[in-house]
Formats: sequence, C-alpha cells, structure tokens
Amino acid sequence: MIYTVTFNPSLDYVAGVARFQEGKLNRTIKEEMFPGGKGINVSIVLNNLGIESQALGFIAGFTGREIKARLDVLGIKQDFIELPEGLSRINVKLQNFAGEDTERPGKIEETEINGQGPCIGESALDAFEEKLEKLTEGDYLVLSGSIPNSLPPYIYSKLCALATNKGAKVIVDASRELLKSVLPQRPFLIKPNHVELGELYAAEVKTYEDAALYARRLQEAGARNVLVSMAANGAVLVAEDGNIYRAKAPEGVVRNSVGAGDSMVAGFLYGYLQNGDYEEAFYEGVFAGSATAFSEGLAKAEEIEVIRESYQRL
Repeated sequence: MIYTVTFNPSLDYVAGVARFQEGKLNRTIKEEMFPGGKGINVSIVLNNLGIESQALGFIAGFTGREIKARLDVLGIKQDFIELPEGLSRINVKLQNFAGEDTERPGKIEETEINGQGPCIGESALDAFEEKLEKLTEGDYLVLSGSIPNSLPPYIYSKLCALATNKGAKVIVDASRELLKSVLPQRPFLIKPNHVELGELYAAEVKTYEDAALYARRLQEAGARNVLVSMAANGAVLVAEDGNIYRAKAPEGVVRNSVGAGDSMVAGFLYGYLQNGDYEEAFYEGVFAGSATAFSEGLAKAEEIEVIRESYQRL
C-alpha cells in the first residue's frame, strides 16, 4: 500500500476575474473548489492512474469534513485524524484574466493566499504515529511539502526512521532543512526541484550536469535515489543502480504549475511499481508532471498517455 501524508490539507478555492481592479467590486467569471495539499495531490494522480493509496494527515471543522467528502467522491481512501478545534485551511487562488473568455484568456496573473490551518497537538501527533505502526515491507510512505508551525522540525526524520525500520520505502518531497534532516535515514527517493537543490548548496542549477553533480552529493549524504525536476529544462534522476538518467521537457503549453511536482512523484511510483525499472519510473514521472502542467487540473491517465505516445527520449 502507498500512504501519502498531508499534515495541513486545504480546501482550495480558485476564483477567476476579468481585469481585476484593486479596491473595487470584482465579480468572478470562473470558480472552482477542490481538496488540496501535496500528499493529497499524489493520491489523486495515483488514483487517476489506477493505483490505490491511502491519504493520511489531519483535518478539522467544516472545511476538514468538506475535504474528506470531496476525496470520497474521487474514490480516494483516507484515514485522517479529526482535530477537536480549529479549521482546516482554505487557500485562495485569484486568477486575473486579460479578457472575459476563460477558454482563451490571454495573459493570466495569479495571486495566492494560503490559510494557516489548525494546531496539531502532541496527543494528535502521537495518534498519527500509531497509525504508521501498520506499515510493513513493501509499503511506501510519501512525505510531501512543508509542515505547520505546531509540529517539531525533526518530524520528517522521525517518521522516515519509523517507516524504514518497518521495511517501507520512503519518498520525500520537501526543501531545505526538512529535506536535509531525512538523509541519514536513507529514504528511497527524494525529489527536490532545481531551485531547492541550488538552495541546499548555495549554487545555481541550470544544466543537467549541475543537477547531476548536486544530486550525487545528496545521494552520498544518504538518499538512495534523487529525482530533480527542472521545469522547462526537463529532469534528472541519479539512481541507486549507478545510472544517471536525463529527460528533456515534453512539448506543450504550460497552463498550471500547481501539483506538477506531486504528479511527478505519483508518476515515478506508478512506473516503478510496474517492474522496478528506474528508467521507466523516471520517464513516467516526467510524463505525469508535464501532463499536469499542460492541463487545468491534476494529470489524468489519458493526458499522460498522449505525452507518452508523442515523446522522443534523449
């Protein structure tokens, strides 16, 4: 079983307006609402690819119940801990369209306002860790994104150690200290983007060679596999089998950057579960990440298939 962790899920509200005017009444021409959070995104894309997972984390209040309800509709298994106080956050994304036509919007400016979310107390965290006792060999644990201020900074390292000791493979998509903290636990896969990778070493990562150089350092520090997404410049995988794989970015019009990295993680897992081949897992990650970037929402199987069929490998 694949378990995805989202400590601070959200109800994401996307509001589109035509020619936004600050300080004036603006009416929407487009509205959407969906469950959000990096681990949840991974579960949704896995589900779109026919792979079952279970979403873990914390919810609170009426917004938390709505997140759960919307995941139920999507068919996502979940085992959230419901907190007694507070509200799961609402994240607002304002899209400013250049015109009234949302199908051909022209230039779009996006502004995001993210909520804080509820406080996660010590007893709730203990209850969460007890849920991970069910992990066994062959399971996967995906730790994604930042953590709320109410959690200790070492939480990813602790959970990584717990899962690894159970024989599960751990995947971490985080940045800076959160990412560095898990390296001694030898996670199965880490997925920094090129900016996050550069931040770790106070360097600019612009080329495949740059990405491979610093990814190898992360591997030497403990990570078994390092997958680096590089936006329009493609991606690089430094694998534990000694190979370095690189891919150019598929051709397409970028319409959405939210969830592309999470989709890459889901695609990698999907590919790896087929036959344990790192190269195929790598390319499936590239296809899934790009499919999300080229669409309005998270990648669907048919959108990934279109890219898979047309892509020319290096």
